[in-house]
Amino acid sequence: MKFVDFVSSTAIRPNLAAGGKEDVIREMTLALVESGDIQESEAESTIKAITKREELGSTGIGRGVAVPHTKHPSVDRLVGTVGVSVEGVDFKSLDGEKVNLFFLLISPPDQPGDHLRALENISRQLRDDTFCRFLKQSKTAEDIWQLLEEADNNQFVS
Repeated sequence: MKFVDFVSSTAIRPNLAAGGKEDVIREMTLALVESGDIQESEAESTIKAITKREELGSTGIGRGVAVPHTKHPSVDRLVGTVGVSVEGVDFKSLDGEKVNLFFLLISPPDQPGDHLRALENISRQLRDDTFCRFLKQSKTAEDIWQLLEEADNNQFVS
Protein backbone atom coordinates (compact mmCIF):
# COMPACT_ATOMS: atom_id res chain seq x y z
CA MET A 1 0.00 0.00 0.00
CA LYS A 2 1.33 3.41 -0.97
CA PHE A 3 0.97 6.76 0.82
CA VAL A 4 -0.96 8.17 -2.16
CA ASP A 5 -3.56 5.42 -1.60
CA PHE A 6 -4.63 6.80 1.78
CA VAL A 7 -3.04 10.14 2.64
CA SER A 8 -5.29 13.10 1.88
CA SER A 9 -3.03 15.68 0.24
CA THR A 10 -5.33 18.55 1.28
CA ALA A 11 -5.28 17.47 4.95
CA ILE A 12 -1.48 17.54 5.35
CA ARG A 13 -0.36 19.93 8.09
CA PRO A 14 3.32 20.97 7.78
CA ASN A 15 3.22 23.16 10.88
CA LEU A 16 0.97 21.79 13.59
CA ALA A 17 -0.09 24.38 16.15
CA ALA A 18 -1.04 21.78 18.75
CA GLY A 19 1.04 21.60 21.89
CA GLY A 20 -0.40 18.44 23.45
CA LYS A 21 -1.36 14.90 22.54
CA GLU A 22 -5.13 15.41 22.41
CA ASP A 23 -4.67 18.71 20.56
CA VAL A 24 -2.62 16.97 17.84
CA ILE A 25 -5.31 14.32 17.41
CA ARG A 26 -8.00 17.01 17.22
CA GLU A 27 -6.06 19.23 14.78
CA MET A 28 -5.27 16.36 12.43
CA THR A 29 -8.80 14.92 12.57
CA LEU A 30 -10.27 18.34 11.83
CA ALA A 31 -7.87 18.62 8.87
CA LEU A 32 -9.54 15.48 7.50
CA VAL A 33 -12.95 17.10 8.09
CA GLU A 34 -11.82 20.22 6.20
CA SER A 35 -10.55 18.10 3.32
CA GLY A 36 -13.91 16.31 3.08
CA ASP A 37 -12.55 12.91 4.10
CA ILE A 38 -14.58 12.80 7.34
CA GLN A 39 -18.02 14.27 7.89
CA GLU A 40 -18.09 17.10 10.41
CA SER A 41 -20.81 15.29 12.36
CA GLU A 42 -18.37 12.39 12.90
CA ALA A 43 -15.40 14.49 14.07
CA GLU A 44 -15.95 14.22 17.83
CA SER A 45 -16.63 10.48 17.83
CA THR A 46 -13.56 9.93 15.65
CA ILE A 47 -11.38 12.00 18.01
CA LYS A 48 -12.73 10.00 20.97
CA ALA A 49 -11.98 6.71 19.20
CA ILE A 50 -8.37 7.74 18.50
CA THR A 51 -7.94 8.99 22.06
CA LYS A 52 -9.36 5.73 23.42
CA ARG A 53 -6.87 3.80 21.27
CA GLU A 54 -4.07 5.93 22.75
CA GLU A 55 -5.19 4.92 26.25
CA LEU A 56 -4.34 1.31 25.38
CA GLY A 57 -0.76 2.36 24.71
CA SER A 58 0.91 5.30 23.08
CA THR A 59 1.32 5.20 19.32
CA GLY A 60 4.43 7.33 19.81
CA ILE A 61 6.76 4.67 18.46
CA GLY A 62 10.02 6.50 19.17
CA ARG A 63 12.57 8.47 17.18
CA GLY A 64 10.23 11.47 17.03
CA VAL A 65 7.38 9.59 15.34
CA ALA A 66 3.75 8.81 16.28
CA VAL A 67 1.06 6.98 14.33
CA PRO A 68 -2.28 7.66 16.05
CA HIS A 69 -4.92 5.46 14.45
CA THR A 70 -8.32 3.87 14.88
CA LYS A 71 -11.01 1.93 13.11
CA HIS A 72 -14.22 3.94 12.82
CA PRO A 73 -17.52 3.52 10.95
CA SER A 74 -17.45 7.17 9.79
CA VAL A 75 -15.20 6.26 6.85
CA ASP A 76 -15.82 3.84 4.00
CA ARG A 77 -12.15 3.66 3.02
CA LEU A 78 -8.81 4.12 4.72
CA VAL A 79 -7.94 7.81 5.13
CA GLY A 80 -4.98 9.50 6.69
CA THR A 81 -2.92 12.59 6.97
CA VAL A 82 0.54 13.75 7.95
CA GLY A 83 1.46 16.45 10.43
CA VAL A 84 4.79 17.97 11.42
CA SER A 85 5.44 19.74 14.71
CA VAL A 86 8.57 21.86 14.61
CA GLU A 87 8.67 22.21 18.40
CA GLY A 88 7.74 18.60 19.08
CA VAL A 89 4.92 17.32 21.28
CA ASP A 90 5.00 15.18 24.41
CA PHE A 91 3.05 12.19 23.08
CA LYS A 92 4.07 9.78 25.86
CA SER A 93 6.32 8.15 23.31
CA LEU A 94 7.94 4.79 24.04
CA ASP A 95 11.40 6.39 24.16
CA GLY A 96 10.23 9.41 26.19
CA GLU A 97 11.23 11.84 23.43
CA LYS A 98 9.02 14.54 21.92
CA VAL A 99 7.29 13.71 18.64
CA ASN A 100 7.74 15.80 15.48
CA LEU A 101 6.21 13.52 12.81
CA PHE A 102 2.61 12.33 12.94
CA PHE A 103 0.76 9.97 10.64
CA LEU A 104 -2.93 9.75 11.55
CA LEU A 105 -4.97 6.85 10.13
CA ILE A 106 -8.67 6.05 10.22
CA SER A 107 -10.06 2.95 8.59
CA PRO A 108 -13.44 1.23 8.36
CA PRO A 109 -13.87 -1.53 10.97
CA ASP A 110 -14.46 -4.10 8.22
CA GLN A 111 -11.19 -3.46 6.37
CA PRO A 112 -8.41 -4.51 8.78
CA GLY A 113 -6.11 -5.57 5.94
CA ASP A 114 -5.79 -2.06 4.52
CA HIS A 115 -5.24 -0.69 8.02
CA LEU A 116 -2.38 -3.12 8.65
CA ARG A 117 -0.80 -2.57 5.24
CA ALA A 118 -0.82 1.20 5.79
CA LEU A 119 0.75 0.83 9.25
CA GLU A 120 3.37 -1.48 7.77
CA ASN A 121 4.21 1.01 4.99
CA ILE A 122 4.47 3.90 7.44
CA SER A 123 6.73 2.00 9.84
CA ARG A 124 8.97 0.77 7.00
CA GLN A 125 9.42 4.28 5.57
CA LEU A 126 9.95 5.87 8.98
CA ARG A 127 12.91 3.60 9.66
CA ASP A 128 14.75 5.60 6.99
CA ASP A 129 16.61 8.47 8.66
CA THR A 130 16.85 10.50 5.44
CA PHE A 131 13.10 10.31 4.85
CA CYS A 132 12.41 11.42 8.45
CA ARG A 133 14.93 14.26 8.27
CA PHE A 134 13.43 15.57 5.02
CA LEU A 135 9.89 15.31 6.45
CA LYS A 136 10.89 17.29 9.55
CA GLN A 137 12.43 19.98 7.34
CA SER A 138 9.39 20.29 5.06
CA LYS A 139 7.81 23.73 5.08
CA THR A 140 4.75 23.14 2.90
CA ALA A 141 2.10 20.48 2.32
CA GLU A 142 3.38 20.25 -1.25
CA ASP A 143 6.88 19.41 -0.01
CA ILE A 144 5.47 16.65 2.21
CA TRP A 145 3.31 15.27 -0.60
CA GLN A 146 6.35 15.15 -2.91
CA LEU A 147 8.31 13.25 -0.25
CA LEU A 148 5.47 10.75 0.15
CA GLU A 149 5.40 10.20 -3.61
CA GLU A 150 9.18 9.69 -3.63
CA ALA A 151 8.83 7.18 -0.79
CA ASP A 152 6.11 5.39 -2.75
CA ASN A 153 8.59 5.10 -5.62
CA ASN A 154 11.16 3.51 -3.28
CA GLN A 155 13.54 6.42 -3.41
CA PHE A 156 14.38 6.15 0.29
CA VAL A 157 14.16 2.60 1.61
CA SER A 158 16.83 0.31 0.26
